[in-house]
This record gives sequence, structure tokens and C-alpha cells, in this order.
Amino acid sequence: MQPLPLLHRDVRAEWIDYNGHMSEAFYVLVFGYATDTMMIETGLHAGYRASTGCSLYTVEAHVRYLSDVPEGAHLAVRTRVLGADAKKARFTHEMYVVEGAGAEPAPDADPVATTELLALHVDQNAGRAVPFPDEIRAHLTARAEPAPEWAGRSITEVPRSV
Repeated sequence: MQPLPLLHRDVRAEWIDYNGHMSEAFYVLVFGYATDTMMIETGLHAGYRASTGCSLYTVEAHVRYLSDVPEGAHLAVRTRVLGADAKKARFTHEMYVVEGAGAEPAPDADPVATTELLALHVDQNAGRAVPFPDEIRAHLTARAEPAPEWAGRSITEVPRSV
């Protein structure tokens, strides 16, 4: 199995919030770019969308914000496909702050944020989920990796005030 390429981005000044670090919306933006990269690498690119009218639609996401990220930080996002069935794909992204543009995360680096996503293969003209073509599903399943320990968790319940 060949791992998906890392996505690299630098934190822009307009991504910084009133607390002086990257705003939550921009973590999701960067994760969205990583999803785009995964789609290109597995055959779900612009040409595929234009010829089939099909694309991936995210239907569930669980984001964890683990560390503050300052302006100018260099980011690297690692993507893992966890599995795919007839119409669904499950994958994760792990965001790291790295030493320089294009750098790899250190082997012992902790992510600054993670997300786990569930997406459906949707026929945009029909407005419903449809099966992946065999070739696309094969691209996804060939890259499937074991889930990281944090994947599959839900948000912790907080007792209601009485």
C-alpha cells in the first residue's frame, strides 16, 4: 500500500482569531484541502466528476482541536483511508506543525488536530448516494489502513444541569 501524499499549507494571518491562534474554521478548511488531495489520488478528481456527475459528500465529521497553532506555522496533514464499501468511505486526517514548508512530521510528533470523516458517493444529478465504480472502490480499499486509536470515538457526554 502506498500512503497518500501529505498536504502542506502555511497558516495565514487572516486565519488567526481573537485568541491569537488559528480559528477553528480554518482547521476544517485545511482538512477540506486534504480531502481534495485524497479524492484526486484515488480517482475522484475533477475529470471524474465532470464525466460521471458523481462526487464525495461528507455526511459526518468529528474534529478534535488538540493544540493552538500560531500564524506562520507550517502544516502537514496526513490522510488515512480506513475503509470503503459500496457507497461510503471513511477516512481520517491528522494535522501537524512541521519545521518548514514541505517537511515531514517527526516520527514522535503529536498532531495539533484530527478529524474523522464519513462520506457518501453521490450522483449529483440524481441527488442520492450511488455505488462507487469498481476501479474507484479498489483505489480506496487498496489504501485502507488500520484506524488510529482515537478514531471511532464520540463526543463525551456532559451531565445536564439540574
